[in-house]
Amino acid sequence: MELKWIEDFLSLAETRSFSRSAELRYVTQSAFSRRIRSLEVWLGTVLLDRSTYPITLTADGRQFLETAEEVVRLLTLSRAEFRNRSERSSLPVVTITALHSLCLSFLPGWLTEIRAAVGPLASRVLPENFNICIQALVEGGYDLLLTYHHPGIPIPLDPERYPYHVVGRDSLVAVVAPDRVSPDGQGRLPLLQYSRGSFLGRLASIAQAREGAPPTYPVHTNENSMAEALKSMALGGHGVAWLPRSLVAEEIAAGALTVVSAEMLMEIRLYRSGERGRPFLDEVWAAAALDASNYAIQE
Repeated sequence: MELKWIEDFLSLAETRSFSRSAELRYVTQSAFSRRIRSLEVWLGTVLLDRSTYPITLTADGRQFLETAEEVVRLLTLSRAEFRNRSERSSLPVVTITALHSLCLSFLPGWLTEIRAAVGPLASRVLPENFNICIQALVEGGYDLLLTYHHPGIPIPLDPERYPYHVVGRDSLVAVVAPDRVSPDGQGRLPLLQYSRGSFLGRLASIAQAREGAPPTYPVHTNENSMAEALKSMALGGHGVAWLPRSLVAEEIAAGALTVVSAEMLMEIRLYRSGERGRPFLDEVWAAAALDASNYAIQE
């Protein structure tokens, strides 16, 4: 059982609409429906009467509503206590959720710049996949979200509620270990892929469809969708991988990997919730306010 299932149920009890609650929870309606059904399966009962419109709660649903509200209330109080404890520490704390690859390549240098601008600070970082990063920001557990952005994949955040700064840029490049991977009889190279539907996987699909991409055929899919794992496979001579240039810059410079594609530019964006804040976070946000035109993608 997952906490988000309970929060989904509470949203649905309020809106009485699957489509509206799915929108508020930043998931597709089909995914939202599956999560509600998973909660019912876990509880062993039906919580909703789906034959009515708007939907209504069953007797068990009304009984569980009280339990769900109390569970979320207690967990929220605990989280607030822990966050307040962090804020009472000797250093102000900023919490950041970020894509795995950005935690390795971009975040350390960016934090150095922020510390130079605002003074000493402590940081708590959650490296995760794109969907969990979005959830961590929306549900209030983290102050900031650091992610890649390309016009081909919209970020599912309302810019009015979740403003952003463009804090850098990177590019996606296809790389291969030189002299270790040979084309097949049709001139194609073996392709190392991200898991289906992953954020970097979707970016890689856009890049692979562009002019200048090498002809490929799939040989390996990495189910955890971590760019670092595909980088290791590429270094091992298993095929071509689309990776952020910042993650492989040293290997390219050393000749361990060779670029075999035209690069696809990406922004690095920093998001926050416009509805939550505190003075120190506002200082960090102001320090991160770079001129977005310096990083605009020119397609």
